[in-house]
Amino acid sequence: MIICSVYSSLRKDEMYLYVDKKDELTKVPDALLEMFGPPKLVMDIPLKADRKLARVDTEKVLAGLEEQGYYLQMPPPKDDYMLDLHKDRPESGVR
Repeated sequence: MIICSVYSSLRKDEMYLYVDKKDELTKVPDALLEMFGPPKLVMDIPLKADRKLARVDTEKVLAGLEEQGYYLQMPPPKDDYMLDLHKDRPESGVR
């Protein structure tokens, strides 16, 4: 089991960085931290393979922590159908 610190990006909505609490952000490359922006600690959680996470596969997080010292969770893709709905909507003819 690893105690995992989860940080959110102040620059990009729904982007999260998972790191081993004992290492903090020391294993995250400077270029990634620059792109990520100032990290905001969201929570510390005990993490093991059988724990369910909301929008990311726990196995991927654990593998990232083991292999590179961090895991970056990207924002979910935008729903294209919402863009299409907006595009197809006629302009309001209010004058």
